[in-house]
Amino acid sequence: MSSVALWGVIVAGVVVLTPLADRVRVPLPVLLTLFGLALPLFPAVPALRLSPDLILPVVLPPLLFAATQRSTVREFRSQSRPILLTAVGLTIASAGVVAVVAHAAGVPWPVAWVLGAIVAPPDPVAATAVARRLRLPGRVVTVLEGEGMFNDATALVMYHVAVAAVVAGSVTAGEVGLDLLLAVVVGVAVGLAGGWLGHLVLGRLHVPAAETTVTIALPFAAYLVAEELLGSGVLAVLTLGLVLRSVSHASVTSGGWLLGRAVWDYADYLITGVVFVLIGFELTSVLDGDPVWSTALPLALAVVAVLVVVRFAWMFPALLWLERGMEARARAQGSPAQVAGIGAFTRRETAVVSWAGMRGVVTVATALALPHVVDSGEDFPMRDTVVFVGLVVVLATLVLQGLTLAPVVRRLGVGRAGDGTAEVVRLREQATVAALEAVRVRSDVPPPVREAVAQQYEGYLTAQRALSRARDKGDGTERYDEQVDALLRDAVEVERDVCVRARNEGLVSPEVADEVLADVEARAVRDLD
Repeated sequence: MSSVALWGVIVAGVVVLTPLADRVRVPLPVLLTLFGLALPLFPAVPALRLSPDLILPVVLPPLLFAATQRSTVREFRSQSRPILLTAVGLTIASAGVVAVVAHAAGVPWPVAWVLGAIVAPPDPVAATAVARRLRLPGRVVTVLEGEGMFNDATALVMYHVAVAAVVAGSVTAGEVGLDLLLAVVVGVAVGLAGGWLGHLVLGRLHVPAAETTVTIALPFAAYLVAEELLGSGVLAVLTLGLVLRSVSHASVTSGGWLLGRAVWDYADYLITGVVFVLIGFELTSVLDGDPVWSTALPLALAVVAVLVVVRFAWMFPALLWLERGMEARARAQGSPAQVAGIGAFTRRETAVVSWAGMRGVVTVATALALPHVVDSGEDFPMRDTVVFVGLVVVLATLVLQGLTLAPVVRRLGVGRAGDGTAEVVRLREQATVAALEAVRVRSDVPPPVREAVAQQYEGYLTAQRALSRARDKGDGTERYDEQVDALLRDAVEVERDVCVRARNEGLVSPEVADEVLADVEARAVRDLD
């Protein structure tokens, strides 16, 4: 089998396993990891070699940017204290404890800190996939996603400093502090500059494809520029993404926003899936090259146990401390104790957040990105051991915690009964009513123009209210929402057939047919997805 055919098999596996994960109710990263472990066992499958220098710049920017496009600065601000405690405090504590355990097992201190930085950050992909499917409270999802983004920044700054110390051979405390300060300041500055520049550029473009191209290029550019200036590329991409998420929506056309959203969802899906599959390949490569498993496996299992224990030991007292601090401030200010923030967390929710510590993409990427040689020309010390331990940690936490998180959530009864459908309907109606009122008061346009636009919004508002009422009603045994969706799908299929037949028979030009089809599909996404 050629390398090209192998990549085709990997992508095909990602595609096939995606619907299977929903069917068997297993997080997709778990199935992909198991697929990656099984694939190299076939004799026709060749070894897969990736350049360490390309892994982080190719994998991280799109994943981090895509994560910022699912959240807002306000969400992070509302949960800033628990996010900072987990993304910064817990990440540093986890790396430190792992470094101590690794050093006690015979790993030199600099290499032990590299290992600690690699395995410290949990990955939110599997956790949030389960969280959204089980409808966990929004604050829990926000904390998990916020931790997943910002702990990457914390861990990767430590990772770069620790790797630099190993490669250079020695480093002083002053140099470490300067590197950390430079990484943070330069990374944030590059992200802010990139966000400002991107906002200006997007405001002058009015072609969806060009707008999406800019949003694709900016994360890679911000990452590379920040790394070239000795800053944190991760912080640069996170800052860039949050800035654009906050200020650039009005600068982008509707088509550009829809296209960009689809592109980033796809990039996040494909890259994440491929990276999880690569875990099995790299484990096979490490075991074939040097039989380290006999000595490294006990260390890997010890690291897994330490990470689980440290997360629980950190979460409960930290969240309790935050809750009491907020209650004390609320009493001092004469405010209700039930303020937004950590005070709303229950002990069961804290247990879920503590158990949702699966490691994933960043751990895999940083392990694979370790250089093979140091400045002296010698091999990177204990590289195979570090890579092996990192990948075993990912595999063990994904299988152990990934497969049990959903049962734990159900057992604790944390999931909420409702979903976001009512909020969607409510916000749509608010936006439509506001637009209709704005149209009706316009006196600077001819009455026929004002009446035509008003009727379009009135029709949309009437239709949305009628659909909402129909979905809420039923015959006493079941709601009508599924029947409404089924009838809408049938109607959309009729529209599609008419447009496609007219295009194929030459009754209209392809451009005209595609324009109408775009409107049909946009309405289908709006009303059905």
